[in-house]
Amino acid sequence: MGFIDQFLSDSLGDRGDLAIDLGTANTLVAVRGEGIVLNEPSVVAIDQNEERVLAVGIDAKRMVGRTPGSITAFRPLKDGVIADFDVTEVMLRYFIEKARGDSRRWPWSPRPRVVVCVPSGVTSVEKRAVFEATIQAGARRAYLIEEPMAAAIGADLPIEEPTGSMVVDIGGGTSEVAVIAMGGIVVSQSIRTAGDEFDETILEHVKNAHNLLIGERTAEDIKIKVGSAAPQREELDVEVNGLDATSGLPKTVHITSEEIRRCLNQPLDEVTKAVKAALDRTPPDLASDLMYYGIMLTGGGGLLRGLDTRLREETGVPVNVSPTALENVVNGCLRVLEANALSGGFVQSSGY
Repeated sequence: MGFIDQFLSDSLGDRGDLAIDLGTANTLVAVRGEGIVLNEPSVVAIDQNEERVLAVGIDAKRMVGRTPGSITAFRPLKDGVIADFDVTEVMLRYFIEKARGDSRRWPWSPRPRVVVCVPSGVTSVEKRAVFEATIQAGARRAYLIEEPMAAAIGADLPIEEPTGSMVVDIGGGTSEVAVIAMGGIVVSQSIRTAGDEFDETILEHVKNAHNLLIGERTAEDIKIKVGSAAPQREELDVEVNGLDATSGLPKTVHITSEEIRRCLNQPLDEVTKAVKAALDRTPPDLASDLMYYGIMLTGGGGLLRGLDTRLREETGVPVNVSPTALENVVNGCLRVLEANALSGGFVQSSGY
């Protein structure tokens, strides 16, 4: 780092540094000293004929399922890891520049340090891909923190105490289960069954049960509106529009929360098995702590109706849903950044 960059970095207190929850479905960005400033879909729209990016984030998601053949709107991350490096770099650069819009009032502002979360089960190659994409997107230095650790910090769990805390973070591409104590992950379990799998299961169910073709966005809407993991006091229903698979004509059907719950049984069983597997590997003393403190559900998938009830019945352990489930990961990254804990055991770093 040059003298001017070093001076400005010290004088501005690295105010423009960023925390990023780089999710399969959505990306959240927080700026040091300002909090969360961006929450957009992790989607990029590309014109294949001209080989150029047309839109990123919210604007790109509006194009999903609605574009001509020459335009592709897709997610460059799959199952929590980078599937297309170049497009991920473009998306990250866009989000970083958009988040730092106010910071550019400082004409000599140095490039930001960036803390990014990754699933706990990723390989070293996948971690390196995130490092490189973040640096190429404009970061001065990149730091990685495991997703369940960031979620636990953001959920205010006592991670540095000698007591066990368990977090179940269900995102778009992965479900992360971890038992944390004394500032470290004691047991972790990562599966690639999460919100996207829920959506795909609903899409296939509607096709098979109702002979109706729907898109990913409609499947997600059904999950949000009537999806549940356990019986509800008041069951719901929703009107769904799509194409009749036989005639190809528009068609409308009514779908109930009971049938969606039945179709989600298989992916929800996978999540339950992951939680049980983590509990089975937890040391007895920490397991006894969990009976008192319970399991913390976080992430967008953790908001599925009745999931806390289902896990409680399956495991016998108390389960709580974080009131800030969607923001815990990025807030955890931000707290590590603001506490200047970047040289501690929470993160891995790379950069210039």
